[in-house]
Amino acid sequence: MDGDFKIEPLGSKHYRAAFSCGKQPLDNYLKTQARKAIEKNLAAVFVYTDGAKIAGYYTLSSFTVKLDEIPEALAKKLTKTPLVPATLIGRLARNIEFRGQGIGEILLIDALKKAYRNSKEVASWAVIVDAKDAEAVAFYKRFGFVEFPTVEARMFLPMISIAELFADNSVPDPAATDVHSP
Repeated sequence: MDGDFKIEPLGSKHYRAAFSCGKQPLDNYLKTQARKAIEKNLAAVFVYTDGAKIAGYYTLSSFTVKLDEIPEALAKKLTKTPLVPATLIGRLARNIEFRGQGIGEILLIDALKKAYRNSKEVASWAVIVDAKDAEAVAFYKRFGFVEFPTVEARMFLPMISIAELFADNSVPDPAATDVHSP
């Protein structure tokens, strides 16, 4: 990668038309729906950019999970209320130009850190993802996400696991440091 990349909220200065991750629904979302979702407070959209190119993006939203969708052993320990607060990573995509450079991991780590920090002020039991395909399921499993037993391709990572992931500061904060080309 050339230049200094950083993660920032999607804005009008970002050129979205050239973005391609190879998955049409994810490309179309960034190009045609993301700005509207931001305006309507439906999603917060973050881009990994050097100011000219978007190397990747993700979205965060508030979410609720039905208690009966959570694995029974966990659900029994949580609550008796029918809905549990969570944070949704609705979309996460890396520009095909940047394949093999760890962009997906950088985006996911940043999203998890934001979700964890925000859970201190707005309660959230877990981060939820709806994996689009088997490749996405494998990606999220590498970070400890677990599949819901009742909802196909929906996965979760409890906030307590995220706290443990970052407890020893072994994972760098990509938002705090610029990422340079090797």
